[in-house]
Amino acid sequence: MEKNGGFSVTGLRRLREVLARHVESKKIPGLVALVGRGDHTHVEAIGTMRHDGGAPMRRDTIFRMASTSKPVAMAAAMVLLDECRLRLDDPVDPWLPELAGRRVLKRIDGPLDDTVPARRPITVRDLLTSTFGLGMDMTALGSPIMGAIFEQGLTPDLPEPMPEPDEWIRRLGTLPLMHQPGERWQYQISHDVLSVLVARVTGRSFEEFLRERILDPLGMTDTAFHVPADKIDRLPDLYAPDPQTGEFHVWDAAEGGRWSSPPAFQGSGGGLVSTVDDYHAYFRMLLNGGTHRGRRILSRPAVRLMTTNRLTPEQTAARIAMATDNVHISYGQGQHGGWGMGMAVRTYRADYAPVGQFGWDGGSGTTTYADPENRLVGILLTQVGMSVPDPARLIHDFWTTLYQAIDD
Repeated sequence: MEKNGGFSVTGLRRLREVLARHVESKKIPGLVALVGRGDHTHVEAIGTMRHDGGAPMRRDTIFRMASTSKPVAMAAAMVLLDECRLRLDDPVDPWLPELAGRRVLKRIDGPLDDTVPARRPITVRDLLTSTFGLGMDMTALGSPIMGAIFEQGLTPDLPEPMPEPDEWIRRLGTLPLMHQPGERWQYQISHDVLSVLVARVTGRSFEEFLRERILDPLGMTDTAFHVPADKIDRLPDLYAPDPQTGEFHVWDAAEGGRWSSPPAFQGSGGGLVSTVDDYHAYFRMLLNGGTHRGRRILSRPAVRLMTTNRLTPEQTAARIAMATDNVHISYGQGQHGGWGMGMAVRTYRADYAPVGQFGWDGGSGTTTYADPENRLVGILLTQVGMSVPDPARLIHDFWTTLYQAIDD
């Protein structure tokens, strides 16, 4: 069989056909996909920037990475661990006094003043593993604490942008925790706390430090927290189609939209924009044990810590429930078993990918994973949000077809 850099030519052709089918269905206006093994890279850019036509998708199209920001932004904190400027089990109180002396809800759905004292302070480890006690819990929607999280503007774009970091952490500090520190994995909020922590430890903005230590050394020149005016033509509008009718609604316009100017809060939970080649450089660095073109970016142990499951079954109970019992919310995304630092880690074979694969997906229709067993990186970026299942189905078909294309 004819090969193309560790993939069969037939397999890559089928991959393109499957991706093109999604675009031809009119449910996905356009996409850019990258697959890489070793030094070989294969890229597909299919469809258009707008759902009604417009410029074609290109390899250098810039996408909102949403939660796919988490694995990249996490590297800033890992640099501080490597340099002993942070320690895993140090309390965060000296840098984040707003989070000292926590109270914890007696019941997750109880009133906000029905609390007990936290058994111990929040540690760096709790933030790195998303177990500090607060998060986006889709199984607790409608509870007083989830209502307060939304009302205080602590989550991205619901409905207003997040306030500047000191005000954001002040608001967070007025709320009780949902669980005792270290007890339970919970989504999202810990990553944004890390943005504040890194900025305070370094005395720089989060983006400045991330750029100096991670983005610039990797040549990730199109990765940032906003898109400058001279690149805005490379950013498509982001759509959130109507779940009932499928009608395309612009959730964020390129011109004059959320990402057209610097945000007040540089959120590592979901604020980055990037390209397939920038993300490929980052995930290849992880596969290479922390080095890029002979230059060390992160230590090998730091990479292992990030990309190995950190959590016990008790800690991940809510995550498993979300992925398996609420597939109508998650569209079946997230059945990996484990979580490292900033990313999912496969601990059992739930689909075509092997145990040990690591990465994450984004609500804006993005997916990026690396697979040490096959020395494989796969990236698929779209401009369709997960208000409908179509981008999740596309992502599923991408991985299913990609794994069949591997040829050794």
